[in-house]
Amino acid sequence: MTEETPLDAAHAAMTAAPEDGAARLRFYERLADGELFLLLEREAEGESLTPQVFGLEDGPVVVVFDREERLAAFAADASDAPAPYAALPGRVVAAQLAGQGIGLGINLGVAPSAMLLGPEAVDWLAVTLGHGPEQAEATPTVLTPPAGLPEALITGLDAKLARAGGLAAAAFLAAVEYEGGRRGHMLAFVDAVAGAEEALARAAAEALTFSGIDAGEMDVTFLAGTDPVAERLARVGLRFDLPAPETPERVERIAPGSDPDKPPILR
Repeated sequence: MTEETPLDAAHAAMTAAPEDGAARLRFYERLADGELFLLLEREAEGESLTPQVFGLEDGPVVVVFDREERLAAFAADASDAPAPYAALPGRVVAAQLAGQGIGLGINLGVAPSAMLLGPEAVDWLAVTLGHGPEQAEATPTVLTPPAGLPEALITGLDAKLARAGGLAAAAFLAAVEYEGGRRGHMLAFVDAVAGAEEALARAAAEALTFSGIDAGEMDVTFLAGTDPVAERLARVGLRFDLPAPETPERVERIAPGSDPDKPPILR
C-alpha cells in the first residue's frame, strides 16, 4: 500500500469538510508548494516542455502526480515505454497554464487524492500566487506580543519559513501600533540575505492568504540584527528560526525546470 503523502492528507481533510474554506485553502497551498511530476508528450527540448494534453468531456487537461511512481503507474496503463516527465513546483505549473483554458488532473487513477481542477481553478491559483506584497513606509511606536491570530496563520508561517532556511537569521511576529494610531501585526526578518527580500515577503503574504483570514493584514519589514527595533522584537515577538540547510554534495542540475530563474515554457 502506498504511503499517504502530504497532498493525500490535505485532499482528505478538504473532502471530509466540503464547507470548510480553510481546509480547501490548505489543499491549494500544499499543491502550490509541492513538487509535481508533469507528464510530457515527448522529452524536453532545453527549457521548452510539451505536456501530454488529454481531451476530456469537460475540456483539455494535463496531468500531474506528487510521486514519480504514481506517474509511472498511470503511464504504464497506456504504454510499456518510459514516460517523459518534468519535475516542477505546483506554482510553476499553475502559472504556465493560466489563461490557456486547460485543466489540471491530479494523481488521476492512482491515489486517493485523484481529482480534476478546471481551468477556472487553475487561473485562480495562479492569480492568488501572483499577488505580491505592496510597499509602504510607517514608523512603529508600540510593539507587543502577537494576539488574536488564528493557529492556521502561525503554522502556515512556520511551514513557509522552514522552507526558506538560510535566507535570514530569524523572523519575529509581533502586534504593532504605528505613528498615527494604525494597528496590526508585523513580521520582521532579521539579517536577511541580500536579494532574498522579495521571496521572503511573498512567502509571508502567501501564509496570510492561505490561512483563510478575511481581509487579513500583516506588514513585513527587514531589519539588521543591530537595529534597536530588532532588539525590541526579540523581547516581545514570536520567533521563527530559519536555519540554513546542510550543504549537500554538489550535483549538476540538468532536469527541465530545475533552475528557478529560468521557468520552463509549456507549449
